[in-house]
Amino acid sequence: MAAARTPGDGPPIEEFASVFRVHEVRTDGDRLLYVGRPTVSADALEREVHPLFREYGYEISLRRHQPAGPTGPGTYALVAEPQTVGVDGIPWTNVALALATVATTLFVGSLWYQGNAFADPASALRAWPFTAAVLGVIGTHELGHYVTSRYHRVDASLPYFIPVPIPPFGTMGAVIRMKGRIPDREALFDIGIAGPLAGLVATVVVTVIGLHLPPVTNPFGVQFNHPLLLQAIAAATGRQLVYSDPRLIFNPVVFGGWLGAFLTFLNLLPVGQLDGGHVVRAMFGERTETIGAAVPAALFGLGAFQLLGRSGEVTLVWFLWGTLALGLAYAGPTTPISDEGLDRKRFALGVVTFLIGLTCFTPVPVSA
Repeated sequence: MAAARTPGDGPPIEEFASVFRVHEVRTDGDRLLYVGRPTVSADALEREVHPLFREYGYEISLRRHQPAGPTGPGTYALVAEPQTVGVDGIPWTNVALALATVATTLFVGSLWYQGNAFADPASALRAWPFTAAVLGVIGTHELGHYVTSRYHRVDASLPYFIPVPIPPFGTMGAVIRMKGRIPDREALFDIGIAGPLAGLVATVVVTVIGLHLPPVTNPFGVQFNHPLLLQAIAAATGRQLVYSDPRLIFNPVVFGGWLGAFLTFLNLLPVGQLDGGHVVRAMFGERTETIGAAVPAALFGLGAFQLLGRSGEVTLVWFLWGTLALGLAYAGPTTPISDEGLDRKRFALGVVTFLIGLTCFTPVPVSA
């Protein structure tokens, strides 16, 4: 049996001896295995040792090492794996999805500009402002998450864009994958709120630019209704969002801002793994589950109200998101390792962000 000694690049055993009695230390490649028995609960052990191992550049997890038997109560292993933050090599999957999303948004953009990428490939190239607006807003949102994840040393992937060659979007947005544990409420709050705030800045910029560009003929025959945020931007810039000629619609670049506002509202729904779920979990702790349970009911109620109040004309998106929110509420929010309360400045920022998110809400986003 190997001696219980401290590896040269690991934390001293003495610093966590009160919560975990080490019998043996092993190495497995670049991993360190501290074999022994915890003296506290698994949650208390993780709260105690996680910050310590992070200081030494390791992520830690507790695993069963040897089951209990006639010879003893069994042992556990604290498995320390080198912490990795950032991109290792070329992320080919991310690159491929990004290029595919450029293609699908150029295709859909060509329709916005009264072209057809199949019949006239050059019309797709003319749609680059639409593509830049849509992907700029979505990419900025995800970049906010990625940068704050790096700041808090939480391993996260680059954005995975989702290409969908269907009008009027050409994409279903993007996601990043969180690989590391969230150390505390501050990190959970910062990572959750950074995406919506960055996306809102991009939304305002794209909308202002688009409002200064000429309108186009509506290629889809539907009406896009505008949230209060876009109406306020139009009023502040003295530009039009709605035209007297029903055949005209705002410039496709504005649609990047419209989409940004819509996605911001959806992402700020305070439930589960959504950005709003992260933020409200950091603000209210375990009480978040009560808030999250109310979200599906509110969305289903909104859909039902529209079904009855609009003589059968219903915006199906609220039923769809009610169903998604139900699954998210069941899965629950992300729980940070340290569950200490949030400071007042972050709490106030959270309240303000949710209020801004309400200005992105449109009861009937699209109507015939």
